[in-house]
Amino acid sequence: MGKLLLTGVDGNLGKQAAEYLLELVDKDQIIFCAYDPACLKEYAEQGIETHVTNFNNKDGLAEAFAHADKLALISMPFVGEKRQNAQKNVVDAAKEAGVKQIIYTSLVNAADESNPSVEKIDHVYTERYIQSVGLDYIFLRNSQYAEAMITNYFTYVKGDGVLTNNQGDGKMAYISRKDCAKAVAYALASNNYQEAILNINGLELMTITDFIKIGNEVTANHITYKENTDEENYAVFEAMGVPRTTDGAFKEGSEAPFSSEGMVTFGQAIREGKMDVYTDDFKQLTGQDPLTVKYMFEHADEFQVGERHSKDN
Repeated sequence: MGKLLLTGVDGNLGKQAAEYLLELVDKDQIIFCAYDPACLKEYAEQGIETHVTNFNNKDGLAEAFAHADKLALISMPFVGEKRQNAQKNVVDAAKEAGVKQIIYTSLVNAADESNPSVEKIDHVYTERYIQSVGLDYIFLRNSQYAEAMITNYFTYVKGDGVLTNNQGDGKMAYISRKDCAKAVAYALASNNYQEAILNINGLELMTITDFIKIGNEVTANHITYKENTDEENYAVFEAMGVPRTTDGAFKEGSEAPFSSEGMVTFGQAIREGKMDVYTDDFKQLTGQDPLTVKYMFEHADEFQVGERHSKDN
């Protein structure tokens, strides 16, 4: 039997998934790949097979994947043609290496053509490309990370106390990035899914107003919500030093690690009801309930979004 390969262990989601995977299977069943060699050192010292990989270049990828039966592709932290090409390189190399199944971290409602989120374009491209080459797959269509909005909440605690965005009354089943990582690990370790699409959602659908209310109850702050237009939302991010695309330069220390085009169109998608997907797929996969927003606010220091900028060339 081949090994279970996890990419992106130098990133937030991938590193957490690595921790969960090490709890589920023996080290000799695992391969870890990352762009940053320093992040692989601790795993190599444990006797785990590791490979330094740059997905912008296909050279050497098939060799790195050679011992794997299953491969988890953590979606890349940039948006557009560069991400599509990088992820295509991974899929091509996996096919060449004889990998049998790809687990891919996608986005809720990615295949809906009416979904305005620019983020979903790369995800549906990658999903369809995996299908086109004839590989088995598990697509983990994640809801929005609750960490992103918890970090955002505390930004306004330090500011004027009025959280503004363009989500309106749209709903989202906010989920912890830790749970999304857990889903990756369990999908890799499971033999129960073939050609599967799983929606990885939080415990309940809620509006941003509901989310803020929970934060206020836990923290005793008094944040309020004000809806703004898409263009007003772009202006907010520009004032924070956030570029429109991931190719732009982020202000040093910016609390928003995502590009504004991604965030504004994501908010638009929520407002238009394109993200209100709720299932119990996470519990079916892991046997556990997802963490609640209340729990995450109670342990807010552990649930901050952190950096998400690519370190590749």
